[in-house]
Amino acid sequence: MTTLATLDHVTRRFGSVTAVDDVSLTIEPGTILGLLGPNGAGKTTIISLLQGLRKASSGTVTLFGGDPAEARNRVRLGSTPQETALPDSLKVGEVINFVGAHFPDRRPAAELAEEFGLTDLLRRQVGSLSGGQKRRVSVALAFAGNPSLVLLDEPTTGLDVDARHTLWQAIRAQHDRGATVVLTSHYLEEIEALAERVVVMAHGAVIADDSLGGILSQVGGKLATLSSPQFEKVADLPGVLRAEGNTLLVADSDAFVVALVRSGIEFSDLTVRGASLEEAFLSLTDTPSPTA
Repeated sequence: MTTLATLDHVTRRFGSVTAVDDVSLTIEPGTILGLLGPNGAGKTTIISLLQGLRKASSGTVTLFGGDPAEARNRVRLGSTPQETALPDSLKVGEVINFVGAHFPDRRPAAELAEEFGLTDLLRRQVGSLSGGQKRRVSVALAFAGNPSLVLLDEPTTGLDVDARHTLWQAIRAQHDRGATVVLTSHYLEEIEALAERVVVMAHGAVIADDSLGGILSQVGGKLATLSSPQFEKVADLPGVLRAEGNTLLVADSDAFVVALVRSGIEFSDLTVRGASLEEAFLSLTDTPSPTA
């Protein structure tokens, strides 16, 4: 099977609110797909549709060729919700074993714990863990059944920088073992660090679907950052598309540098770079609502 999951012209309404609006997506093996969008864009609803927790108002959702609401089609699916809810009285190793027992191809608790940096926590009761530790356990549980497809909804919420990077490394390792991963995140650097394909949503609709490089290239031009006592004059040079703070969006970086030097304007600390995912995201989601 070359397709793990599909959404075919899917719409999901909650009363008068359209959370997902005519979305079509195909998830194929072997990639990490980052699902981006502002609050209310429909990301979590997409995840819940793929999990079989909600039904589409119209259109078709398939998971491993069948209806995700049927348990047999979720055997090779792993997932972690935004909210972590684990039994406080059980030990971490017991929780991993309990979840793994529901799958025919379970991962050994010790092996999974080592990959996610949880070995020292295996004998600890869940109720004694910090919020960040519980979050790490919750993400590890998504891989307990050796899944082919994993859905991670805001996997590193509440984690500090070091814990977040540790979890990124573990997710990459699981991907290298064969898991296809779909993740949502408010941390754009997380998507930039992990995702190979990026889907951007706004107002319930997909507004961009491309490789990470393709998304970045949708911001035309380059970004030039510099210091100058006459920054207003720098911003008026030919080829400057936009100025914000001490950063300029320029159509042609080489032509801009030539124009800057020839202008005689005093400047220092000039750097030129391509757009970050954050800048591409802000540029894309500035698009007016398709229903407006």
